[in-house]
Amino acid sequence: MISKKELPLCPVATTVGLIGNKWKLLVMRDLLKGTHRFGELRKSIPEISQKVLTENLRSMEEDGIVIRTVFAEVPPRVECSLSDLGNSLKPIIFSMETWGLGYQKLNDELPNDIHQSE
Repeated sequence: MISKKELPLCPVATTVGLIGNKWKLLVMRDLLKGTHRFGELRKSIPEISQKVLTENLRSMEEDGIVIRTVFAEVPPRVECSLSDLGNSLKPIIFSMETWGLGYQKLNDELPNDIHQSE
C-alpha cells in the first residue's frame, strides 16, 4: 500500500495513481467477472506483454487491489482476484463503461466525413 506520506493531497490523483493506466483498468475489468489465471488474463488482453502484465499485477497486489494465490502444484498455478478494496472500484469501472458506450454511440451517429481528416 502507498504510505500516507506518498499519497497525493488530491483524492482524484490518488485514484489515478492506483488505477490510472490502461493495463490496470483492463485487468480490473476482467477480474470483476471473477478469479482468473495469469494465462487467462494474458489472452483476454492480447496487446499486453507478459512482463507488463506481471508488473501491473504485482503493483496492484502491493496496493491491496489484487489478491494473488499461488498453488503448490507442478506446474505452479497462480490465480488472481480482486480484494474487497479492488471490488470497491466496481462502480468506477462500470461508470467508465457506461460513458464509453455512450461515446461510442455518439461517434457512430456522426457522419463519416466528420471522422476523416483532410
